[in-house]
Amino acid sequence: MSDLSPPPEAVYDPTDPRLRKEQMFPRLSQAMVQRIAAYGEEEDVPAGTVLFQRGQRGSDFFLVLDGLVEVFDVDKDGHPNVITIHAARQFSGEMNLFNTRSILASARAACDSKVVRVRSEQFRRMVAAEADISEIIMRAFILRRVGLIRLGYGGVVLVGPGHSADTLRLERFLVRNGYPHRLIDTEIDPQADGFIECFQLRLEQLPVVICPEHCFLQNPTTSELADELGLTESIDPTHVYDVAVVGAGPAGLAAAVYAASEGLSTIVVEGMAPGGQAGTSSKIENYLGFPTGISGQALAGRAQAQAQKFGARMAISRHATHLDCSVQPYQLKLDDGQAISARAVIVATGARYRKLAVPGYARFEGAGIHYAATAMEGQLCANEEVVVVGGGNSAGQAAVFLSRIAAHVHVLVRSQGLAATMSDYLVQRIAQSAEITLHTRSEIVGLEGDERLRRVTWRHRDTGELTTREISNMFVMIGAEPNTDWLEGCLELDGKGFVLTGRGADGVPLESPFATTKPGIYAVGDVRSGSVKRVASSVGEGSVVVQAVHHYLHPENC
Repeated sequence: MSDLSPPPEAVYDPTDPRLRKEQMFPRLSQAMVQRIAAYGEEEDVPAGTVLFQRGQRGSDFFLVLDGLVEVFDVDKDGHPNVITIHAARQFSGEMNLFNTRSILASARAACDSKVVRVRSEQFRRMVAAEADISEIIMRAFILRRVGLIRLGYGGVVLVGPGHSADTLRLERFLVRNGYPHRLIDTEIDPQADGFIECFQLRLEQLPVVICPEHCFLQNPTTSELADELGLTESIDPTHVYDVAVVGAGPAGLAAAVYAASEGLSTIVVEGMAPGGQAGTSSKIENYLGFPTGISGQALAGRAQAQAQKFGARMAISRHATHLDCSVQPYQLKLDDGQAISARAVIVATGARYRKLAVPGYARFEGAGIHYAATAMEGQLCANEEVVVVGGGNSAGQAAVFLSRIAAHVHVLVRSQGLAATMSDYLVQRIAQSAEITLHTRSEIVGLEGDERLRRVTWRHRDTGELTTREISNMFVMIGAEPNTDWLEGCLELDGKGFVLTGRGADGVPLESPFATTKPGIYAVGDVRSGSVKRVASSVGEGSVVVQAVHHYLHPENC
């Protein structure tokens, strides 16, 4: 039986993709099979023939005409573990067919079979031209990736203390990039001793990442981990892109979707993972079209899939370190030494939360101080008191989410209240929740702990009253600092470091409200001076700016 077969009713979970088996592993109509066959070649494959292997980049798409194809991964002892079996009129693949990342599983003919092989370039043509088939494939690929993540197939094992800053850093990277993994928390997991003994580890060597193909990484940097897992893409230094989008938050992803869908050669550079600050939100409820809300990570994942469907390249885990705007095409330097050439650049690097000026703050970053409140951070807070610092929507969403997990949530703001900075629906939920206490006119003044945060002290700004609580997790979501250091004087910035747009150095309006003083360079989203710091606004700016890019690249058509 397939490991991705539906779960028993006793463990029913409406979010389990296995309950949508007909969409995860659809059986195409004969008419669709014939249309797909026009893009590929029929092949007879004897039993045991390997069609693709884990770690391979750029796998082909296979449609089964006759016989069976089994998809499998390999356990730590080298034994194959069958994940699923494709029969006639079913197809192989998941989200990595839309990029050149390392694929997560292998496939072989389970018996003498006949397949249609659609090679990568033809697969992209087919997806672009056959709308109904594309919809079925895209839905299936997304559900399959969710299934792999949920069950941990094709992934890695992360071993380390659950509250460690480095363990959290690595797990956060894996989670936000949708990479299947299993965490063995050495603080609580009974299997941990066996792993530590098997690999002869010392506690100070943790965390470690263990791969199915026997890779062993001791506390790697996120870039090292991304390289080992094949998440990064090599960049052809001779290729000139029409547009390079720097930053994969809502604005950058929207720009990538619209640019790529309109035929522009597009690459996106992102240092961590798709989504930006929005990607760390547990639930966004006021985004148009999602009446029940959607998590920031899910929204970012769908947007990334859209961009890749239209052919956008994604350079994940690569920070932009410098933009040479004195040459044309523009040269974008990355932290791994690679360079990207692009005729136009869209700056969408967003902003980061400010840090508190409190003694010992840096010591507890990642070890009790967090800038995101997702399920991953939430599992650290079960039945404990937590503090959320900030009065914006991100802080409000975090407080409401954590109130369902933590024993109690303390929300601290320096102002008199929340109404001026937070959406009303969140203000009302906080006011009505018995699990949340709002502390106005309050600020953090003390942090204590050992290897991680243990106690937090805050002071009322008017009375001077001090409050100290046994708190191990604090969520800081205050203000924003623009991610513009990498521009190094290339563009004009305002007094707070945000990119100025819409007017030239002489004050004359430019052709686009998103244009900078350098022709062909634009800024959108939170990084832009004067922008509205909301997801919908960022998506709108990223969508609209592509029109200006077209005008710049092809003025003769405008």
